[in-house]
Amino acid sequence: MTEFEGNQDVWRSASGRICVASPHVARDVLGNRQGAFKESSDFFHTRAGVFGPREAQVEIGRAARDLIRRHLDARRADLPRLVGTRLTPTSTWPDAGNLLIHEHLRDVLLRPDSPAELHSVVDDIIARAVLAGARERHAVLSRLRFRRRAMRLLIRNIQARRSAGHPAPRDLLDVAVIGAGSSADPSQVAEVYLSFLFATVGSIGFALGWSVHLAGTHPDTTGDEPAWVVREALRLWPVAWLFARTPCRTHELAAVTAGPDDEVDVCLYLVHRNPLHWERPNEFVPRRWAAPPREPAYMPFGFGPHACAGATLTMTLLEDLIRIITRDWQLSITPSGGGPQVGPALAPPRFTAELRHRAAAEPPPRGGE
Repeated sequence: MTEFEGNQDVWRSASGRICVASPHVARDVLGNRQGAFKESSDFFHTRAGVFGPREAQVEIGRAARDLIRRHLDARRADLPRLVGTRLTPTSTWPDAGNLLIHEHLRDVLLRPDSPAELHSVVDDIIARAVLAGARERHAVLSRLRFRRRAMRLLIRNIQARRSAGHPAPRDLLDVAVIGAGSSADPSQVAEVYLSFLFATVGSIGFALGWSVHLAGTHPDTTGDEPAWVVREALRLWPVAWLFARTPCRTHELAAVTAGPDDEVDVCLYLVHRNPLHWERPNEFVPRRWAAPPREPAYMPFGFGPHACAGATLTMTLLEDLIRIITRDWQLSITPSGGGPQVGPALAPPRFTAELRHRAAAEPPPRGGE
């Protein structure tokens, strides 16, 4: 990634793509306020194009949000136990964050009474495609064979669930099946379900990893509010860091001409570090969120009609976890070397986290005290 340089808001890169680092232009592009871009949904993007219609997208988003909210409310008391069993005494990140989120959301991702073979394939998808660097650990031919097998199994289960005709979703596969309707291509329904796996286990797990990494490497922020830590981690390292859009007509973007043959990249990594909008833009300063600016250059979940539908739920879960980790445990971080892992999602570098329970770590009081 190229750091923000100078006062450029929009520029054409050496490869010819148009890059956006201005928050105002970013909102115009992602919100498509002038209808100058082809409608695009990052979540509902499939190999065959964008899954639709829009009404189905909205219904799937609403149903998924309601289902996850009920699950999180019912399982919130499990989080301290989950942290204690999953992350202590040491854990290897960022995989530890992804696997913790998977365990916490397991029953909502796929209901317990689903076929054992389907559970096994979902676990394999996470291990082979969701965890940071997982795809590079498998040869191309192996990935293609696994994808074909996984898609065949998903499609078979999607068709079985359609035949069963359940009226209300019991897990996120049901959400995709019911929301898509009976006429939708089962392979596209399967891809929507895969998007749920990447958005929950992948993106939320990586965001947790960034929050833990930054909290552990900045001990001076130990007393800061968990909400500030999470927001600042997502400012510095937005997991969804790059959004590509295609113009549908020729128009100007901050004096740069964009046309139908162009690709416009909204880089939230640069938007969130734009020195014209942030003080100390490259520093981890959670306390800046004690009094956030009225119109912050901040959009970690995208912006506009296709912004992440689960943003509020994600923030609540991350804040709960960081509160438990920083309140109940002493956190120390050992880097494994290397930097951020850049792909469709921006994953943290590999590191080891050690948690020591505060009650055990504190020395006993001296006599008479």
